[in-house]
Amino acid sequence: MTSAPLPALPYALIATDLDGTLLSSGDSVSARSTAALAAARAAGARHIIVTGRPVPQVRHVLAGLGYTGLAVCAQGAQVYDAAHGRLLHSVSMDRELAEVALGKIEAEVGEVYAAVNQEGPDAEMLMGPGYRMWHPHLPTVRVARRSGLWSAPISKVLLQHPELDDDELTRVARSVVGDLVNVTMAGEYTVELQPLGVDKAYGLARAAAVLGASPAATIAFGDMPNDIPMFAWAAHGVAMANSHPELVAVADEVTLSNAADGVAVVLERLFG
Repeated sequence: MTSAPLPALPYALIATDLDGTLLSSGDSVSARSTAALAAARAAGARHIIVTGRPVPQVRHVLAGLGYTGLAVCAQGAQVYDAAHGRLLHSVSMDRELAEVALGKIEAEVGEVYAAVNQEGPDAEMLMGPGYRMWHPHLPTVRVARRSGLWSAPISKVLLQHPELDDDELTRVARSVVGDLVNVTMAGEYTVELQPLGVDKAYGLARAAAVLGASPAATIAFGDMPNDIPMFAWAAHGVAMANSHPELVAVADEVTLSNAADGVAVVLERLFG
């Protein structure tokens, strides 16, 4: 009597966003999600974090998870080796181009408030006048003048407007500077500018190549429009119930919210 063959691994690579997706309140991961990821890894799958946060703002989350894999950070601009605490890849944004882009946007909609994520594994987030930090757990440094934002190399610029909502600010910014920079919305009060061609798909493709994983073997989880390129790259995109409508429109599946362990629900179905 021969035993039945084992079923094929549903997905070899599991790519998860953090905020609004894997994380619950307080930058924590629930026990259920932790167990579901552990079961998937035990079955042979690999987990990779793909986040808009730069390395300095994600390191404490990785430590809390006991995460030792690769992490795609800064909206795809950074690939970070958590086990060795080093960047494998990093893309900087031209600071003169960033200033030009801001000027063009302000010529269209009036004053915007700006912040930057500096480049590097230990760099700071600098906030210019008027910019409001939406996340209570992330360290920031306030500068008195916008010129102070350009004191060191940066990976991206973050924008807010005193009147326009995120969707409208994104739409206007794309129409004005979409041929100069990549414009994306990553969350509430988080419209971002990056070098053309740099997005979550760009970073995930680089990290997956290091791991020997293919798009066809990847399932991705997210909640915001910045996850759309990642969904386009992966074989299967799962949007959270709390997702932005633009992401839901391109998702292959919608699961429960991050607060209801939506990532775990799907992984338990796939990996048992």
